[in-house]
Amino acid sequence: MDLTQIILKIVYALCVIGVLLTFCAYAVLVERKVSAWIQGRVGPNRTSIPFISAIPVIGPFLQKLGIWQPLADGLKFLFKEDLIPANVNKFYYLLAPILVFVPALLTITVVPFGQYWDNEGVVHPLILANLDIGIFFILAISSLGVYGIVLAGWSARSKYPFFGAIRSSAQLISYELAMGLAILPVILWTNSPNAIGGLSLVSIAQSQNYLWNIIWQPVSAFIFLVALFAETNRLPFDMPESETELVGGFHTEYGSFIFGLFFIAEYANMIVGSAVFVLLFLGGWNFLPGIADPWPENFWGSLLSVIWFLLKVFLSFFLFVWVRWTVPRYRYDQVMKLGWYVLLPLAIANLIFYILLIAVIDTI
Repeated sequence: MDLTQIILKIVYALCVIGVLLTFCAYAVLVERKVSAWIQGRVGPNRTSIPFISAIPVIGPFLQKLGIWQPLADGLKFLFKEDLIPANVNKFYYLLAPILVFVPALLTITVVPFGQYWDNEGVVHPLILANLDIGIFFILAISSLGVYGIVLAGWSARSKYPFFGAIRSSAQLISYELAMGLAILPVILWTNSPNAIGGLSLVSIAQSQNYLWNIIWQPVSAFIFLVALFAETNRLPFDMPESETELVGGFHTEYGSFIFGLFFIAEYANMIVGSAVFVLLFLGGWNFLPGIADPWPENFWGSLLSVIWFLLKVFLSFFLFVWVRWTVPRYRYDQVMKLGWYVLLPLAIANLIFYILLIAVIDTI
């Protein structure tokens, strides 16, 4: 790889991270707006930029949408005074948000956003690193975030953060098993003799040209989605935070910029998790089940494939927000029972069923 390719990779990586962080900022706005609409409120509509808000029609419309609110929130987190409690273990207290934030951004490196055609008409995925074991890379890296949560709870030397950290580690162990078992039928189908083969997310997406996995593997999709809610600590599985019981859980003692790292990491995990769900079960950038992709083999086709993929990701993310503001929080014992007594046996039975089904299909 020459110097030019290295520079292009670095630029592309910075662009991907910049886009992801922008998505995280506006994901917060989407959540605030959707929650307001569900509760019959207006939501953020006061923040404005004077010279833009003065533009007739467009300015007031953008202000009403709250389009500038993420900018105001980001500046607030950046410039607030950073207070560190006197009783905390300072080194691990500051290390914890980094250990949560970095894995959340690192997983985006193996997520393809679409495809493009070169001058010779050969199609390539829009991806930073097309690893052959991309799905396992995501599972491995995303599970590292719990170490940051445990460190945050332990280093705070306070009972509520510690309880939240213990809950997070128990929840991760409980639901990561079911999530892994839900992915295995997809991998088996992708690597069957009549399929493309490979463990990268690109191969899995390309194997769904005409049949999305959610159509013939709905149980796997359901298990993965429920486990994804639990892995990202979203309602009704937000046991590590659980404001009504633990004040704020593992980040109770955090504020200003370092709290913002936890906040961004949560939404980054939701966005990447939504993207992985789309790639595993909703066909990635493929158009519709049973319909060949209509994308032209040029720049516009590449752009349309990315837009179509991001639209699916947005709809998946909207499901996260919708569920949060409509489903009440489970009790801690209910969360554990659902993981061990319902999802895990269901995932094992589902895996056995598809092992037998794929074996029968391959022999025909």
